Amino acid sequence: MSQAATPVLVIHGGAGVIKRDMNPAREKAVRAALTQALQNGYAQLKAGKAAMDAVTAAITVLENDPNFNAGRGAVFTHDGKNELDAAIMDGSTLKAGAIAGVHRVKNPILLARAVMEKSPHVMLVGDGAEAFAKEAGIELVDPSYFRTEERWQQLQKALKEDAEHRAHEDVETAKHFGTVGAVALDAQGRLAAGTSTGGMTNKRWGRVGDSPLIGAGTYANNGCAVSGTGWGEFYIRTVAAHEICMRVTQMRVPLKRAAAEVINQEIPSMGGNGGAIALDTSGNVAMPFNTDGMFRGWIGADGAPHVAIYGDEDDGTHDPLPASESSAE
Repeated sequence: MSQAATPVLVIHGGAGVIKRDMNPAREKAVRAALTQALQNGYAQLKAGKAAMDAVTAAITVLENDPNFNAGRGAVFTHDGKNELDAAIMDGSTLKAGAIAGVHRVKNPILLARAVMEKSPHVMLVGDGAEAFAKEAGIELVDPSYFRTEERWQQLQKALKEDAEHRAHEDVETAKHFGTVGAVALDAQGRLAAGTSTGGMTNKRWGRVGDSPLIGAGTYANNGCAVSGTGWGEFYIRTVAAHEICMRVTQMRVPLKRAAAEVINQEIPSMGGNGGAIALDTSGNVAMPFNTDGMFRGWIGADGAPHVAIYGDEDDGTHDPLPASESSAE
C-alpha cells in the first residue's frame, strides 16, 4: 500500500524558447496558460483524485491553448496537415495508452487515456485511432480547428528554405522542440506522466517522435515520472524517460542528478537537445534543459503556482545549500 504523500504537479510547454522571439503579449498569455494548467491539475489532487486525473486536466488546458505545439496550435506537416501524438502512463500499475498521427481529435491526451482504460492495447495510430475515438466518445473536430496562422507561416518559411537548400532559421523548426507534458504525485503516493505534441514543422512520411513512445518521451513507474520535450529522435535512441527513472529507482541516483545526466549530458553528446520534467515519490522536482528556455511550472504543498520560461529565471527548484556548506566550494 502506498504511503500518504504531499501532492505535487509539474508541467512543461516545450523547450527551445528564444527570448528575442517572444513579445510581451505572448509571454503574458503563456504564463497565464501555464498557471491555469497548474491550477486545474492541482485542483484534482486537492480533491483526492489520482495523479492520472491531474495530468490529463493540466495537459488539456495546454492542448486547448494556441500558444503551444499540441492540440490547437500544433505545427504543420510537409503536406499542410496537423498530426497529433500523445501518451499517458500510470506509474502505480505500469498501464499506459498512446496515440499517434491523428488529425481530428480535439484533446489527444484524453484519447491516449481512453486507449489505456477502454482498449486492450497500448498504442493506436492514424485512422484506427480516430475510429476508436468515435467509439470511446472522445470529441472529434474538423481539422481546421487546429490551424493557427503563425504555424502556417512557419511551414511556408520552412518549405521555402528547403526549396532553396538553406538551413532553417526558426529554432523550433530546426530543432523540433514543441511539446506539452505533465507529471504528478497524488496523495496516495502514485505517480503519472503524460505528453502531447503536434510533432515537428514540415515533418514527412508519417514521422512520429518520442512523445507517444512509452519510455522515450513519456514514462512513469512507482518511483519516478518523466515527460520530455526536445529533438525526439535522440530521446527515442536513449529511451530517455525510462533511462532517467531506471537511474532513480534501480541505481538510487537522486532525481535531479539522474535527469541532468540524461538530458544535459547523454542526449547532447549524441547531437540532440531539449529538456524534461521529472518527479519522484518524495516530491522532488527536476526540470533540466539545455536550451535558452523551457516553458515550465510546478505546484506543491503551498498551493502556489511557480511558472518560469527562461534559463536565467529562478523556477523555485534550486535547493538552497545548508548553512554549513554554503561557504564550501
